[in-house]
Amino acid sequence: MTDDLLDATDHEILGLLREDARRTLSDIAGRVTLSTAAVKRRIDRLRETGVITGFTVQVDHAKLGWGIEAFTELRFVGNTKVAEILRTTTRMPEAQAVFTIAGDPDALVWLRVRDMAHLQKTIDEIRRHHQVTGTKTLIALESWSRGN
Repeated sequence: MTDDLLDATDHEILGLLREDARRTLSDIAGRVTLSTAAVKRRIDRLRETGVITGFTVQVDHAKLGWGIEAFTELRFVGNTKVAEILRTTTRMPEAQAVFTIAGDPDALVWLRVRDMAHLQKTIDEIRRHHQVTGTKTLIALESWSRGN
């Protein structure tokens, strides 16, 4: 399903679910002026077509002791396959997301760690991979996200 097949109400429903995926169908219905049954049908259609891929919870990672976020640019040997780039970090619990990039650098890894010593250990672990030729790490001071 492409964006041109979604109407304004679908987009409004998606926005409400992004704000709070636990909203009740009746709450959403009242906000978009549809019946609860009509909202359920729309959400079911959005799920069936793959627009909605799941529901999740937002966690305060600082309260769990993993309050530092960093982004590490990775550079690899020229003949490294994209799958190998992904395997370098996706098994690490510190890696929150990995983005392969066309150009320089080859990848950007979003990391979450407990403290600076943990960050250093994580970067050292990444650098030990034989295909990695360089890293550059940026530490996030604050963040904001629109959500998925």
